[in-house]
Amino acid sequence: MPNYVIMKLIAALGLLTLLSACAILPEKTASTELVQDEQLPNIVWIIADDQAYSDFGFMGHELVRTPHLDKLAAESAVFPNGYVPSSLCRASLATLITGKYAFDHGICFNDPPDGIPHSATFRFLEMQRPMPMALKSAGYRSMQTGKFWEGAYTNGGFTDGMTKGTRHGDAGLRIGRKTMEPIDTFLGDVGDDPFFIWFAPYLPHAPFDAVEAYKEPFRGKGLGRREIGYYANISWLDDTVGQLMDSLEKSGKADNTVIMFIVDNGWLPNRDGESFRDLQNRVLRFDPRSKSSPYEGGVRTPIFVRWPERIEPGRHDDLVSSIDFFPTTLSLAGLSQSDDLPGRNLQPFLEQRSSLAPRTVFGEIYYHTSIDLDDPTVNVTHRWARKGDWKLILNDFDSGRPELYDLASDPDEKTNLANAPEHADRISSLRTEIEDWWPN
Repeated sequence: MPNYVIMKLIAALGLLTLLSACAILPEKTASTELVQDEQLPNIVWIIADDQAYSDFGFMGHELVRTPHLDKLAAESAVFPNGYVPSSLCRASLATLITGKYAFDHGICFNDPPDGIPHSATFRFLEMQRPMPMALKSAGYRSMQTGKFWEGAYTNGGFTDGMTKGTRHGDAGLRIGRKTMEPIDTFLGDVGDDPFFIWFAPYLPHAPFDAVEAYKEPFRGKGLGRREIGYYANISWLDDTVGQLMDSLEKSGKADNTVIMFIVDNGWLPNRDGESFRDLQNRVLRFDPRSKSSPYEGGVRTPIFVRWPERIEPGRHDDLVSSIDFFPTTLSLAGLSQSDDLPGRNLQPFLEQRSSLAPRTVFGEIYYHTSIDLDDPTVNVTHRWARKGDWKLILNDFDSGRPELYDLASDPDEKTNLANAPEHADRISSLRTEIEDWWPN
């Protein structure tokens, strides 16, 4: 057989082999393309502590000063109608780091029952796959700073961190209030590895000990002492965000860093000399319709996501939730989704590759101190759902008594429409959705 015939046969066989290989290659997903063709993004979660959803410049507040957050929001996809399922800080943070509701991850309290040490409750996170542990499989280094209730930072799967193991977060609470050095050190050490930072400064949470320069702009405006302290701490928080962004810029990593912002729960100041009590007879030094409540002042939070050149800035009225942080972060890191996560992956929407279908967002409110560590249903005080402009609250402390609010006309939830006959079907439908969502 002539050599040129042999050469043609070899070439034809090679082409067939190549075509066969191409035919069986799986179709790439967007996240697969990100892993293979681009550098993985760094991811930073900024988690404010005890701040009402309205108390930001970019949310229209006329007094508070948040220029650094306002700048980030202007460069981000902003969701003014964001929510946390639970307005109790430990439960809320646990939902962020696990991507699950409190009745699922089990951390539905701040403190255990009397006589049980705080360390005995770390077992709940040990049964989960927290976000830093998931990211480690994609080569991420992770840094914990600020509030973290679940013991030493290694309990959360972080490779680096500040918290050693006591309530709230011990040394971790120094971030922002005292120093930013641990983050600077981490950024200098991480090299070319992609990284995740949990930035949860203990602000604007009490104590309201911001220096006078932060308080002075709010004096002479008819505000009470606690309001002034709270607004000053918001300015202090904003400056820590500015310092964080400066550190990212100086490290040369800012452009390929995704910033995701949220508040762990809302907070509204009480008037000077005014105190309230919760369902466990604990003294509250804040408005009872905020933190630890199912009302907008407790569970609503602005959420924004910034990624230069990848996410188009703008505002979106869609309902989103803190349970969306976990699946979205997995996607950003090129990792596959987990079937047991109830949240939505927002990345396709953020990159304008899809729309968001209407949804109902759900939440659960618990006692501050657990009654039964192993049965979340014993600890629940309220369950709630928002669908469109309508919000239903079931008061489980009072035999499931309903409260219905039209947030479009009544954003402060002053008029309970539950007793209006024309809303009976709406209440029944939303109640059914809550019961279907709630574990049986």
